[in-house]
Amino acid sequence: MRLTDAPAPASVTFWQAFRFWLRLGFISFGGPAGQIAILHEELVVRRRWLSERRFLHALNYCMVLPGPEAQQLATYIGWLMHRTWGGIVAGALFVLPSLAILIGLSWVYVAFGQVPWVAGVFYGIKPAVAAIVLQAAHRIGSRALRNRVLWAIAAASFIGIAVLQLPFPLILALAAAAGALGGRLAPTLFVAGGGHGSAGHDTGTTVIDDHGPRAEHTVFRWSRLLAVLAVSLALWLAPMAWMVAQLGWAHTYTQMGWFFTKAAWMTFGGAYAVLPYVVQGAVEHFHWLSPLQMMDGLALGETTPGPLIMVVAFVGYVGAHTQALLGPDAPFLAGALGAALVTWFTFLPSFMFILAGGPLVESSRHEVRLTAPLTAITAAVVGVILNLALFFGVHVLWPQGLGHGLQDALGRLDLPAAALSVAAAVALFRYKRSVMQVIGGAALAGLALRLGGVA
Repeated sequence: MRLTDAPAPASVTFWQAFRFWLRLGFISFGGPAGQIAILHEELVVRRRWLSERRFLHALNYCMVLPGPEAQQLATYIGWLMHRTWGGIVAGALFVLPSLAILIGLSWVYVAFGQVPWVAGVFYGIKPAVAAIVLQAAHRIGSRALRNRVLWAIAAASFIGIAVLQLPFPLILALAAAAGALGGRLAPTLFVAGGGHGSAGHDTGTTVIDDHGPRAEHTVFRWSRLLAVLAVSLALWLAPMAWMVAQLGWAHTYTQMGWFFTKAAWMTFGGAYAVLPYVVQGAVEHFHWLSPLQMMDGLALGETTPGPLIMVVAFVGYVGAHTQALLGPDAPFLAGALGAALVTWFTFLPSFMFILAGGPLVESSRHEVRLTAPLTAITAAVVGVILNLALFFGVHVLWPQGLGHGLQDALGRLDLPAAALSVAAAVALFRYKRSVMQVIGGAALAGLALRLGGVA
């Protein structure tokens, strides 16, 4: 029996899901594209907890929100399966392991300076990440691009961001407009799954399918929406008001909370879209850390599980540690509190978006005119992910730049990194190795190459 032919479990208990979300928090490498690929492989293909269409419908919604789309997708699926606490647990466990790891690595970084073995691990993982992102573009594209119209949207998206350098929000808006128009003129081309149905990918039953009765908590109610908004506001206001009253508006902790609240609402297009804003504020305006430290923090964020925007935890740690905000005898506690603080304010809106908007999104599942813009957005995101793979590939394989002309480019090519990237792609595409296996193997290979003086 093939793995995808196995019957789905009759139900999934809260604690079964809890164990999965906890494990996911430690293996969610590869940035948003790689993390979405892991979620699809684990929940749709292997465990069959939800159908292809339900997964894509949730993904479409998360793609248009500010914030880390993979973490929001996990929150959405957790909420879909086990109500509010299911969503909170899924979203929190997506972040907490990364936060703990980054606090530990940040402490090592500040206390002991550059760690030689980290450079080797980074060297191996970066080429693998390029291959992982390429695989994610292929996997999502093969399921979402089911007709020529959606292929055209994906191609236009790639050209728009790679050649014309259009802003990511503009690309999403244009794709949504195309989907809205297409949903009226040719609705069969814009149903979830790409117009030919996704049943061809569903080789068995799933716990949450396309046609079962709606769960009570997925039905939209104004009272529930207002309650979620009120609780979210209180969870933001309580720590912010306490810091203003006890520490003052100008205190570093208070300013971190306010700055990363604003950053959380600007993360359209993923972490790379908001990084310039974070650098401008944290490095140039507040001077919480230096440009070199920011680059090192980004490298740490790329090589730890969880959303790449978790680099903000590094910013919070370094800024609070170096300023000894809790006194000279407790720099680690000051840094850990700073990391936890900025993580809270950065991710709180993500939970609000999912828990407040989930019922509305579920209500639109069978309305093509409402889902068509989201289907078109998914097609556009395939082009954006492909561009991200190209971006990673160029910067990893040509760290000194392409130079001028083909001969110069060939001379500048980092051959060990190219070999690692090809090996990772073969492992993913040919031998169907998991992302975690590829990341682990690439990290060990990079460490060996660096310590052996080859790279």
